[in-house]
Amino acid sequence: MTSSRNRPRRARRFNLRRLVVFALCLGAFGVALLAFRSVVTGGPDPAAAREALARSDTYLKANNASAARSQAFQAVKADPQWGEAHLALARAALMLDEGVAAEASLRRALDSGVDAKRTHALMAHAVLLQGDPRRAIVEADKAPASDRLYALRIKTRAYTAGGNLAAAQQAAATAIRIAPRSADAWTELGRFRFNAGDVAGAIQASAKAVDLDKGNTDALILRGELVRTQYGLVAALPWFEAALKRDPYRHAALIQYASTLGDAGRTRDMLTVTRKAMEVRPRSPQALYLQAVLAARAEEFDLASDLLDRAGSGIGQLPGALLLGGSIDLAERRYERAIEKLRNLVSLQPMNLTARKLLATALLQSDASKNGIDVLRPVIARGDADAYALMLAARGYERIGQRDTAARYFDRAATPSRADADGFTADDAMPQLATAVAKSAPDDPRATIPLLRGLIDGGDKAGALAKAQEIARRNPGAPASHQIVGDTLMLLGRPADAVTPYKAAASIRFDEPAMLRLVEALDRSGQRQQASNTLALFLSQNPLNLAALRLSAQWQAAAGDYDAAIDSLEAVRLRTGNRDAALLAELAFAYAGAGETERAAQYAEAAYLIAPGNPAVAGAMGWTLAQSGDLDGGIELLRKAVAMAPRHPLLRWQLAQTYAEAGRKAEAKAQVQAALATPGFADRGAAEALLAKLA
Repeated sequence: MTSSRNRPRRARRFNLRRLVVFALCLGAFGVALLAFRSVVTGGPDPAAAREALARSDTYLKANNASAARSQAFQAVKADPQWGEAHLALARAALMLDEGVAAEASLRRALDSGVDAKRTHALMAHAVLLQGDPRRAIVEADKAPASDRLYALRIKTRAYTAGGNLAAAQQAAATAIRIAPRSADAWTELGRFRFNAGDVAGAIQASAKAVDLDKGNTDALILRGELVRTQYGLVAALPWFEAALKRDPYRHAALIQYASTLGDAGRTRDMLTVTRKAMEVRPRSPQALYLQAVLAARAEEFDLASDLLDRAGSGIGQLPGALLLGGSIDLAERRYERAIEKLRNLVSLQPMNLTARKLLATALLQSDASKNGIDVLRPVIARGDADAYALMLAARGYERIGQRDTAARYFDRAATPSRADADGFTADDAMPQLATAVAKSAPDDPRATIPLLRGLIDGGDKAGALAKAQEIARRNPGAPASHQIVGDTLMLLGRPADAVTPYKAAASIRFDEPAMLRLVEALDRSGQRQQASNTLALFLSQNPLNLAALRLSAQWQAAAGDYDAAIDSLEAVRLRTGNRDAALLAELAFAYAGAGETERAAQYAEAAYLIAPGNPAVAGAMGWTLAQSGDLDGGIELLRKAVAMAPRHPLLRWQLAQTYAEAGRKAEAKAQVQAALATPGFADRGAAEALLAKLA
């Protein structure tokens, strides 16, 4: 039984517990009421806004613009009428290249009482990002002295966008002079030089910027682009990774990184990065374009076309997108659409040989063979024209009834060795060329090319070389200026002398044209090992480059390393598909050399079904049959190939070996002698040994 003495104490404890519970409920209700009032009335929270703005400033100084924008947005949300918060949001948006959002924030800052003087440089940047360089310059000129460096950087970009390179250079140089330790100023100078074609100068400026501030995201992105240009894809990846480590959601860095990954063959990683870029910008045109490239490589053409359409007209009219779109339309047999896009591309880039070949293909498929031949003329006029272009021209001439001309191009297409590369051609008279160059761009290598070729054709070789060297002296940072000296020396038959200017060009921009020029000059001057090293270095940085893989395969097969040649050629086939008869014929030859006669026969047959009139293909089919023991069938096809391409020494040599194997000594001897009499025949030692055995 409970003592009456304990009742008051229990009652007091119960009352105290009820009081505590009531107090907690009242507190919770108060918090909820305050939260509800904050949501309903949007009441400012100046303390929270100040804290968020401080965090934003910290992130901005650390070059993490994405995080800075997030915190600036929190500051605006906490105190929507605070001008400083809107100003911080504008700065972050500008670092992320979001001009429309930045201008909107600047307008709100002005409405909130921010002094207009503080916004002029920022507004100049915002309107420039929206494509208005004139207004950007006007706004930048209004900026106070405290913002002069920022204004100069924006004026550099605006003048460049408007085509006034002299004013842009002056603005960039002034920024460096007043702030020689500013990584932003050096980055701006590097970007200007890169856009102006002074790649060597851009490399120096970008390196200086990174030295001054190793965490500057913009400097790291530019450095990555220039390392990719100077050394290759693989070497550039760490720079983009460093930029993303600083700011994981920087859209520009994500796009550059994804593009480089894709070109280097890391397609899964590329897709992951593009998806992250689309988290940052849900309808990112650049990310959609890169995904379209991936889809096209996987032959998912409907998806690729849809992605390219979603990327928008801004991306769609750029050269890369025109090439992709034209290729997709061609694969889907939408020839008229392909012709429209590829014609636009050729008008933008007249020397884009790939675009010309694709356009010619579309025209031939549309029964416009004469137009297709006209498009191909600059390609097939080159001594180093590839087999595909020559085959296209041959088919075009066949369709318009000029069979003799067609046979000549079929003959050239069947010849594995190529003549010297022609750096340029001239169709105009010399006085017209000289006048045009003098009026247009006397220091522009591309504008001077016809004049130099005209001088050489007219016999003034010394004048041509002097002019090319003068251009190189005036433009030491432009790879094209060094290449034009090398091209001139090659045309003069001096490949050993061409090596030096080609190396100078490659040290600035080691891309496919630079590699091919340097490799050819080294090879023709007897430096095959150095040429092979150059090719190997390029492939180590650009493992999926088709031209490099194809050239490497040819050298590997010539050296008897058929397994390596097969690897190189299969890598090309995986990228280009199974419709290139010449490639399939090369694969048949490589597999036959490796002793895999069954696989060789499969490729040879596939090639022959596509192009039975191609001498190289017929030869591959005949050689494969001979290697598998069908000597009669092999002789028949090899004789057909030799009849179509009588100046093709390799075909004669293969026919000679097959005749010898069949015991037909007299016919074998005649073919060996014919092969030895052909310039450029490579297997002279083996042929002379066989000839001695047949005597």
